[in-house]
Amino acid sequence: MDPYKVIVKPVVTEKAVSLIERENKLTFVVDKRATKGDIKRAVEAMFDVKVEKVNTLITMKGEKRAYVKLKPEYNASEIAARIGLF
Repeated sequence: MDPYKVIVKPVVTEKAVSLIERENKLTFVVDKRATKGDIKRAVEAMFDVKVEKVNTLITMKGEKRAYVKLKPEYNASEIAARIGLF
């Protein structure tokens, strides 16, 4: 899958911001058909980082969210600032 079709948009909520600060995780709404491997490759290609782990869930609205934990040498706050979350 094309990385720009996998990631629909970043999530900006109070919980998402606290995950960025506390756990080095970024949160995205992703395509429902995307696998964890697709999401990992898309984030690594789009933001030039290495991903440690991807967790997904389907919300009550029917959206698929991905919680992407970055490797310790990368800072989620810098990526969030680069994409305009802060």
